Amino acid sequence: MDVLSHVITAMRTGQPRSFLVECRAPWGRSYQAVPGAGFHVILQGSAWLLPEDGDPVALGVGDVVFMPQGITHAMADSPTTPTVPTHPDEHCRTERHVVPVGPDRPNGSAPLTVMLCGMYRLDRSRIHPLLRELPDVVHLPARLGHHPSLRAAIDLLGGELQNPRYGTDAVVPALLDMLLLYILRAWTEDQPCDEAEGGWAAALRDPAVSAALCGIHRNPERQWTVESLGAEAGLSRAAFARRFTTLIGQPPLAYLTWWRMTTAAKLLRDTDISLHSTAQRVGYTSEFAFANAFKRAFRTAPGAYRRQHAGEPFAAGDAGSQLGESASSMN
Repeated sequence: MDVLSHVITAMRTGQPRSFLVECRAPWGRSYQAVPGAGFHVILQGSAWLLPEDGDPVALGVGDVVFMPQGITHAMADSPTTPTVPTHPDEHCRTERHVVPVGPDRPNGSAPLTVMLCGMYRLDRSRIHPLLRELPDVVHLPARLGHHPSLRAAIDLLGGELQNPRYGTDAVVPALLDMLLLYILRAWTEDQPCDEAEGGWAAALRDPAVSAALCGIHRNPERQWTVESLGAEAGLSRAAFARRFTTLIGQPPLAYLTWWRMTTAAKLLRDTDISLHSTAQRVGYTSEFAFANAFKRAFRTAPGAYRRQHAGEPFAAGDAGSQLGESASSMN
């Protein structure tokens, strides 16, 4: 598994949500902040994204907006249209919703907007620096021949939601995971490659640093040193340490420890393997040393962390589901 895939796998919790919304002007909905990331894709017509802080963003057919920090925002047919707030108790019963036309417009005569919307629940206690680096709003405008894989994923997901068939319940979550990766890949590829400024977009495209990151992510149990990571990158110890720190923003062994603890937390949440086995899988031969490192990172012992997060559900009515549930009140 590559670095970007590892990042998403480590942070994703619960089930992603998605739905189609058909809106006839005038319409406007506001969304509270969620402990995850949300997206909107314009399939037909147009819309405006209205961030709580920032300028309105005009959206056309094929445009994708991704909010990695789950910020408060609104969607509307116009920046001047009043928006109706959504509430956590508005449950999503179906995957297709139609917003009524305004009282002053005959049915079917108002401009129609069709949106593909969704959200991902993320573990905010251990946000990966790659996602922290993203702006509050990632706007990927539709451009002919640009990011064809992202466009294909959107078409497939929209088709499944518009015309559910046998296997749709299994296909949609897989397509949502694919869509998230394609969005992040598209953003990464669109960033200027400036090694002097650093950042994860540059790091993932740097052959040496990317090779070291792959080594850390694939084999966190190895007894890595700066020298061995430099050898993985094909650089001397000093040259590798400088390059890695410049691009990633922290020294190699600091990131190694961060990733080990993130991996350990996921193992504790998602599996029932022993603490000793967990320690070994993330590179600690001593369970005592692992427990101390985990306490420094999470301010709680590994066993207590496991009990706290055991069987954590993706609750339909929690704050994380607001984006997916809000459309029901539009009917």
